[in-house]
Amino acid sequence: MSAARRFAPLLLSTLLATGFAWAAPATDNPLLAPSPLPLHYPPFDKLRDEHFAPALDQGMAEQLAEVQAIADNPAAPSFDNTILALEKSGRLLSRTTTVLFNLLGADANPARQQLQTDYAAKLAAQRDAVQLNARLFARVKALYEQREQAAPNAEGKRLIERYYRSMVRAGALLSDEQKARMKAINGELATLSARFNKAVLAEVNDSAVVVDSAAELDGFTPAQIAAAAEAAKKRGLEGKYVIALLNTTGQPAEAELTNRALRERLHKASVARGSRGNANDTTALVARVVALRQERAALLGYPSYAAYVLDEETAKSPATVNTLLRQLAPAAVASARAEAAELQQLIDAEQAAKHQPSFQLQPWDWSFYAEKLRAAKYGFDESQLKPYLEISSVLERGVFYAAGQLYGLSFKRRTDLPVYQDDVRVYDVIDADGKQLAIFIADLYARPSKRGGAWMNAYVSQNALSGDLPVIANHLNIPKPPAGEPTLLTWDEVRTMFHEFGHALHGMFSKVQYPSFAGTGVPRDFVEYPSQVNEVWADWPSVLAHYARHYKSGEAMPQALLDKVTRAKRFNQGFLTTEYLSATILDQRLHQLDAKQLLSADGVMPFEARVLKEEGVDFAPVPPRYRTPYFSHIMGGYAAGYYAYIWSEVLDADTVEWLKAHGGLKRENGDLLRAKLLSRGGSDDAMNLFRNLVGHEPDIKPLLERRGLVVQPAAKP
Repeated sequence: MSAARRFAPLLLSTLLATGFAWAAPATDNPLLAPSPLPLHYPPFDKLRDEHFAPALDQGMAEQLAEVQAIADNPAAPSFDNTILALEKSGRLLSRTTTVLFNLLGADANPARQQLQTDYAAKLAAQRDAVQLNARLFARVKALYEQREQAAPNAEGKRLIERYYRSMVRAGALLSDEQKARMKAINGELATLSARFNKAVLAEVNDSAVVVDSAAELDGFTPAQIAAAAEAAKKRGLEGKYVIALLNTTGQPAEAELTNRALRERLHKASVARGSRGNANDTTALVARVVALRQERAALLGYPSYAAYVLDEETAKSPATVNTLLRQLAPAAVASARAEAAELQQLIDAEQAAKHQPSFQLQPWDWSFYAEKLRAAKYGFDESQLKPYLEISSVLERGVFYAAGQLYGLSFKRRTDLPVYQDDVRVYDVIDADGKQLAIFIADLYARPSKRGGAWMNAYVSQNALSGDLPVIANHLNIPKPPAGEPTLLTWDEVRTMFHEFGHALHGMFSKVQYPSFAGTGVPRDFVEYPSQVNEVWADWPSVLAHYARHYKSGEAMPQALLDKVTRAKRFNQGFLTTEYLSATILDQRLHQLDAKQLLSADGVMPFEARVLKEEGVDFAPVPPRYRTPYFSHIMGGYAAGYYAYIWSEVLDADTVEWLKAHGGLKRENGDLLRAKLLSRGGSDDAMNLFRNLVGHEPDIKPLLERRGLVVQPAAKP
């Protein structure tokens, strides 16, 4: 989403030498010019899959010509004729790839997946061509060496530094032979990434659990049973029922199904994904990606890929991340074991009351009995909350309401703009001064064509050079009920909606000079920080009371139930922290392998088991939130960076304490958050932004208090 797309690829000479040409694109291709719709909102109704290839080809050629002119400029390098010119280049290519890759996440189809496969290596070569071009690098290097004088201001200086560091990290200082190898690595990695994404999506759909009778679905609501029947019907399984999977290891249905054997089937189907030896097995892809990343890091002089990645993050080194994880993991596992003991007592008592033998707590039992334990300890469970958590009320009377109270924003639903799926919602975002700030797209429902998880992306980013305002989208994967039935959310889905809107605010409030710094163009281990802060409003008393209304009667959630929700904040935190940390540790250990530590396809799963044991997080009832074969985060932008969530939560928890100390949900605090953090993007050092907001260095104590953890001194990294 940030600077990577800005480095215009210099492949013109190569393409001309190989006879490259593109067909003259059809004049009705809507990608070839900025969209005429408000804020250049994408014309989804006019887009056809066949439009992408001509636009990609023309966009690459146009960008190459633009960048070639920069590299060959006979004038001495200046900020305007080199750095600023690069910032302005490649608009057609950027526009086309933005729409294509956003749709690949939200609404993939075979044609789009084939485009990704066909163009993955070409686009990687484009990036390499600019970053590894000696003439262009010489200009950037000259400006870098005199950046104090060459930059027009502090943000301009930072932009020069970013271009220089990005080119060096891409291999600009390597020999010609090493550059050739780097290009080959990058091309193969891009192709492997496309294959991995396609396989994960296919496998999650293929692994859906088929159920023969409605009686087996005891615990589901009538609406959920009807949805399962409809899902089966769409697969040609009339009279049966299908439970679709999410990409996480744990599945929401495990908290509701009374049928223990079915819960076990569901769990085992989930954890087997990607390692079953079928066409969608990703273990060989993972092993090859890890090896290529190792080689890439070694070429650049780093001991591991993690060291390469973390050098650009606020954490700076694997040792720092290891120290944090090894502080937190023992406390998290100890807390999870204590929670497991309570669950086991509940199981034993329940089985004794039935005069049946007890059984040992298993992963597929945890969510089911955790809900029972929550009801016993706090007097409520998810089934009592959900009638008060209707999707539109949560979004409009909760998420939007909090943004209105804090920032003065208002939102107006509009139905005149085209969407790529009928259930996607679009809103104008109006600033406190009455002017339009952005357009917000809410894509909330799961579908077979959508990748797992939840995320934000920008179709149009804030751009002071062109005057563009943001078009921002949030994507969730909430199961869609049958027609006419309400969508009632779990508490986790509510929290996720607030979280993702925090990312959206980061994009919408962006007010930087240069596009490379817009919105979420910040270090990966900082990008989650603002979004996690926004989660605080989910159960903020005035906000919760405003949106938590019964979907039938409209009555507010009873105060007694509101109070119970607040008291239960630490419930199940051992489980949640352990499942997250175990996945984080897997990510780090995979990417901390050096170039001599090769991993085979057959070795991926044994490696995972060994790491979990060595790090003390191999607690069977709590498997990793993502297992390696379907860990999409680390095959994408979060490679060696999944720790970012807990790292950012240190800053988040500290900031929430600052908010509480300064009066909480009020405009003065919102104005400070916007001015000192959310509008700044990557235009200043990330930790400077944090310190300038809260007035001190990060403190881990608020995080420990929030999660109810007591940490011991860390083991040596």
